Amino acid sequence: MSAKLLYIEDEQEIGEWVSVFLKEKGYEVDWLKHGDQAIQTAEASQLAILDVMLPGLDGFTVGQRLKKAYPELPILMLSARTSIDDKLQGLEFADDYLTKPFHPEELAARIEVLLRRSCTAAQEVLSIKHLSVYEQENRIVNHETEEEIMLTGKQFQIFKYLLQHQGRVMTKEQIYESVWGETYLDGDKTLMVHIRYLREKIERDPASPEIIETVRGLGYRVKA
Repeated sequence: MSAKLLYIEDEQEIGEWVSVFLKEKGYEVDWLKHGDQAIQTAEASQLAILDVMLPGLDGFTVGQRLKKAYPELPILMLSARTSIDDKLQGLEFADDYLTKPFHPEELAARIEVLLRRSCTAAQEVLSIKHLSVYEQENRIVNHETEEEIMLTGKQFQIFKYLLQHQGRVMTKEQIYESVWGETYLDGDKTLMVHIRYLREKIERDPASPEIIETVRGLGYRVKA
């Protein structure tokens, strides 16, 4: 299935040229000549391409509104403005900034990178039971209550390590040495204490854990 692009450009000649080129590349293109309908149109889009100089609302304003409405939507700014101040202003919310004139193949390459990055980010959200785990952001959300679960650095490292080996029993030695980077000493209770506090934060009922299972005599695992 081809990606749908929102393209906002008021100049007829440039708009037609870019739209035709992108369609030949296999994309679906919604071309608008101003930003008034940007929010509504972007709902079905995988990426937005915005010219800075637009009638009415300029591209910076449209882009900021799009990013606020759709934080995950990649935005590529197009502009004849080459000053560093303009680029910095655009990159406060946009994911990339391409100056005019540009080669169409460079535009296509940048679109491809942004879409691939966006797709990868989406795939990095792991759902397990009532949790959504954003590994790249070190963030966990209870999607039943929509509340973010705040873990300490060590707690997140332990959980992330178990998730990376989901379904496998990991020994106390393996977990401790991976997270702390030190040799595990038999009888050390540090890991056990951290697991207990971790369960209190992520489990519905810490006394009957559904996510982190204790395998007696061996270690811990997150069930697949």
